[in-house]
Amino acid sequence: MKHTKLSFFALAAATALVLTGCAGSDDAADSEETPEAAPTFAAGSTMERLSSAGEITIGTKFDQPLFGLVGPDGTPEGFDVEIGKIIADKLGIDDDKIKWVETVSANREPFIQNGEVDIVVATYTINDKRKEVISFAGPYYTAGQSILTLSDNDDITTEDDLVGQKVCSVTGSTPAANLEALGADVVLTDTYTNCLEPLRTGQVVAVSTDNVILAGLAAQNEGEFQVVGKPFTEEPYGIGLAKDDTDFRTFINDTLEESYEDGSYEEAWNETAGAVLPFVEPPAVDRY
Repeated sequence: MKHTKLSFFALAAATALVLTGCAGSDDAADSEETPEAAPTFAAGSTMERLSSAGEITIGTKFDQPLFGLVGPDGTPEGFDVEIGKIIADKLGIDDDKIKWVETVSANREPFIQNGEVDIVVATYTINDKRKEVISFAGPYYTAGQSILTLSDNDDITTEDDLVGQKVCSVTGSTPAANLEALGADVVLTDTYTNCLEPLRTGQVVAVSTDNVILAGLAAQNEGEFQVVGKPFTEEPYGIGLAKDDTDFRTFINDTLEESYEDGSYEEAWNETAGAVLPFVEPPAVDRY
């Protein structure tokens, strides 16, 4: 009997040890991170095509500090770039699988229409004329047109002071059209950085575009320039995409709203444009 009892207790102890070991294995398995499932999308949708390919082509500006500026390593950086990354991430596309293409104001619509880019995130004002040929998601930010002058210029304080004066802006941009309507003598170039030398040399008295772009230029050239006056327009920035791709537009709008809620939008702002400009709550997306 004694031998039988000892065998019973030995068996019980061994069983407990095995069970403890199994429990430990389960705990270890539970402690490991479960790989995030790849997103799935409707067959034939733009989202499915891009996600399956694992890459996306995004048009942005290469010359605008704070929003889209090519860094020392040749990669663009700024708030628009971060918005593009948020959209790519939602498609399951890594940052290093994004192809960045420079889109200046004059070629944004053609690049979308020709399929050279999948989306454009490039301080891109939503307006009715552009919506005739492309679609917009957003807006995700509202800027306003303002004025950049030499830091010692006290003669120009509002847009009224630009009437009849030579003012530099960019071909194909909303600000250039606004200046023409205002009565300024508009000097056009392809990028806003190309406006700075004419301003330095007195060929123009001011540069005029969205306040966020001008703030970036002033910050990049500290002491040379100043942003004057209050914004005299409202410029809602949107994300350009192919005309009538409603499902893709809805997906981008959903992604923007999620970024507002989870804090990734504000984080993107603080890491880029927030170095110079205060954070403001994003506008409601347009569900037209």
